Amino acid sequence: MKRNSYIPIICLWAFPFCFQSLSAQENPQTELPPDSILNIGYARGSLINLSGSVERITESQMNKEQITNPLEAIQGRVAGLTILKSSNGMAALESVRMRGTTSLTSGNDPLIIVDGVLGDLTMLTSIYPADIESFTILKDASETAQYGSRGASGVINIVTKKGVAGKTRVNYSGSFGIAHVYRHLDMLSGAEFRRVAAENNLQILDKGYDTDFQKEIEQVGLQQNHNIAFYGGGEASNYRVSLGYQDRQGVVDNESMKLFTANMNMSQKLLDGFIDCELGLFGSVKKNRTLFDTQKTFYSAATFNPTFPNHKNPETGGWDQITTASQITNPLAWMEVDNNNDASYLSAHARLTFNLMEDLKLVMFGSYTYNDAEDAQYLPTSVWANGQAYRGDRKSESLLGNLMLTYRKQAGAHFFDVLALGELEKNIYKGFYTTVTNFSSNALGYHNLQAGALRPWDGTGSYYEDPHLASFLGRVNYTYDNRYVVTLNARTDASSKFGRNHKWGFFPSASLAWNVTEEAFMKQFRSVDNLKLRVGYGLAGNQGGIDSYTTMALVRPNGVTPVGNAPLVTYESMKNVNPDLKWEVKHTFNAGFDLSMYGNRLLLSVNYYNSKTTDMLYQYNVSVPPFPYSTLLANLGSMRNSGTEVSVGVTPLKTKDMELNINANITFQKNKLLSLSGVYNGEYISASEYTAIAGLNGAGTHGGYNNIVYQIVGQPLGVFYLPHCEGLVSDGEGGYTYQIADLNGGGVNLEDGEDRYVAGQAIPKVLLGSNISFRYKNIDISLQINGAFGHKVYNGTSLSYMNMNSLPDYNVLAEAPKRMIKDQTATDYWLESGNYVNFDYLTVGWTVPLKPRRFLKGIRLAGTVNNLGTISGYSGLTPLVNSSLVDATLGVDDKRTYPLLRTYTVSLSLNF
Repeated sequence: MKRNSYIPIICLWAFPFCFQSLSAQENPQTELPPDSILNIGYARGSLINLSGSVERITESQMNKEQITNPLEAIQGRVAGLTILKSSNGMAALESVRMRGTTSLTSGNDPLIIVDGVLGDLTMLTSIYPADIESFTILKDASETAQYGSRGASGVINIVTKKGVAGKTRVNYSGSFGIAHVYRHLDMLSGAEFRRVAAENNLQILDKGYDTDFQKEIEQVGLQQNHNIAFYGGGEASNYRVSLGYQDRQGVVDNESMKLFTANMNMSQKLLDGFIDCELGLFGSVKKNRTLFDTQKTFYSAATFNPTFPNHKNPETGGWDQITTASQITNPLAWMEVDNNNDASYLSAHARLTFNLMEDLKLVMFGSYTYNDAEDAQYLPTSVWANGQAYRGDRKSESLLGNLMLTYRKQAGAHFFDVLALGELEKNIYKGFYTTVTNFSSNALGYHNLQAGALRPWDGTGSYYEDPHLASFLGRVNYTYDNRYVVTLNARTDASSKFGRNHKWGFFPSASLAWNVTEEAFMKQFRSVDNLKLRVGYGLAGNQGGIDSYTTMALVRPNGVTPVGNAPLVTYESMKNVNPDLKWEVKHTFNAGFDLSMYGNRLLLSVNYYNSKTTDMLYQYNVSVPPFPYSTLLANLGSMRNSGTEVSVGVTPLKTKDMELNINANITFQKNKLLSLSGVYNGEYISASEYTAIAGLNGAGTHGGYNNIVYQIVGQPLGVFYLPHCEGLVSDGEGGYTYQIADLNGGGVNLEDGEDRYVAGQAIPKVLLGSNISFRYKNIDISLQINGAFGHKVYNGTSLSYMNMNSLPDYNVLAEAPKRMIKDQTATDYWLESGNYVNFDYLTVGWTVPLKPRRFLKGIRLAGTVNNLGTISGYSGLTPLVNSSLVDATLGVDDKRTYPLLRTYTVSLSLNF
């Protein structure tokens, strides 16, 4: 049943109690001194000399839950940073967005840097969360401009722990957890299925059982983490080596993950300190087993006839199926699907710092990264006619080298920090795949592809790419009397992906800061510890939407034809060639201030940003002729993103035995698609007025007009464009249908541009992140709360499962017989508020007091409950569906949502 959301009231009540850490600042109890040195991109600087928006999260601030992916440690702790976890809880993240989506093609993920090594989200699986010392997040263009095109969507810089001088130390951290499902869809039971069928005079295939197939495919998921680290060193050198292991069992039978990680860091001073040498190596091996098709699996589990047994037919040796129902298979047969991914990742890097003079340094850095991912899949004959096997292998290599000269000088009231850098990067991407079908036996699976009799023409392929990037950077940071700060960046990138006339892109930035507390008139305000005003403007490029050879004329195989007595492969050209493709450019203005008061017990940071992406890449439909092909990639679009980020931190209680910290951040964000049209070579081209992004598809969806979320110029990216339902009306046969409004007066027409309207947006307008921590002597408690508001979710699951016309081939919701809806037309009837407040985790820890011991230095025990619950008016399982990644699932709950799970974890940390 649809309900009005009461989240805004909850939010207003909760907001004063839930605060988050500040830009470029620690928690109130661990505030950095103003002269603390931070790594800010390639540069190093202090808070005094910082003029851009930078946030730093240290180990003490990270989330205390059982973390699989390192970015989960900062989820909800950084204003404007949206991290969407994978539904199944494995190591992958579905999406990470910093200040929203700024491109329609790709390149929306932030740049990930680990100890100077540049990478993407896949690199994160190689870093064990306990090995991380800090995160530094660069959001505005005045700082991300250091990375040119690679920093267009923000930068997340991860620094891992290093060795320290002294005796060799050992640290062990481990945890054990149990995950279980605590809420399912409420479908008809076997007895109810029989009763409803009889009441409606429906003939059913009754096997005599009462099976809840949702529960049958589930299990209690056991989870464990282990990490051990050895570190030490002396005056001239230090080292740290760690090994990690994660083992996850999903709450669905067919899911599991094992992850092995290793990390090594070493530093050495050479030639009496003239050279500082740093070496690093990290890598991982991941073995992942996941569901082949979540939508079909969960749709089958929910709607399969509950009178069927939970075992194979003893006479046939196979699973009983429903031949009159399409798109569903016995869900227990889906558990026999083998869908595996094995990935190996290795990265090595070295940095040599030559201390030429006291203020002049030359830095040489190089890294090599190798990634190999193998996909293997077998669909047995019980779920796929004649069976199908797939094997694929994807490899990537990355070589990065840069040379950097830095000069730092304090001359009286003047401070200069100058940086010059040259950088080269080469990437190689290659892979192949093969699909075979028609298996006479399921015994061999994907391990012997020769067991499949047929190899479809398009079932085999391979690829190779080797893009290059050359870059130069100049940066000047000037501070006068610790009061006025000016930072200038000039970055230029040349990419092999572009044509000769547009290879180079120039991305400058400038920012100003005023340390107001250094002024004489501020001395009278003794309660103010720090007040800084900031403003900046910069450009960033994006080449993520361009393949390596887009600007070149390409051909591809398109079939086989006989020539004489031998077959010959024929070729065709692939697409329209656009040699004028150029960089997407994002222009960003930033302004903000940082305030700390009362001995850093009150912290406030406010940031405003306004960015416009121009020359936006998009695939247009064009006329044939004059174009040889029907699509063309061109730079004609534009999009705007703007927002305000507010972060607050309060320490209302701080004594020797007790301390209370309340932190929160709230982000107000806006997006608007400005244009998708223009003139190319004298031809006016434009995108369709209404372009569908997400809709109801696949299992259980019958009929047309199933598009739900659209891309419309002049609107936010991802709006619900739907017919309006005025209510339910009788169909004259005891059921009800949706009454569709005639919005334009010309009769009801569900086509785009007719009786449809913009009914809301899928991406939240407001994001909330908060953390409350309390310590009493050696016991500490931490509660994480996240929320999102101002958006909607389409409940496609209820639209399908409430349709009584589905009986008896498909099961329905237990509430469906009372509602008697016999219609599956997609209208705004099932469009609901997506507002929610989610209690992410609660952790209780105890630092065991120890008397001085020879070996054991510290013990900490903790217990954590993940996913305590969600406050929401949404009538489905959960409103936490995809609300950030622009793909076919944006804003739509369409029969693919995992059952809600909760994890209980105990952890132990030992220091020797």
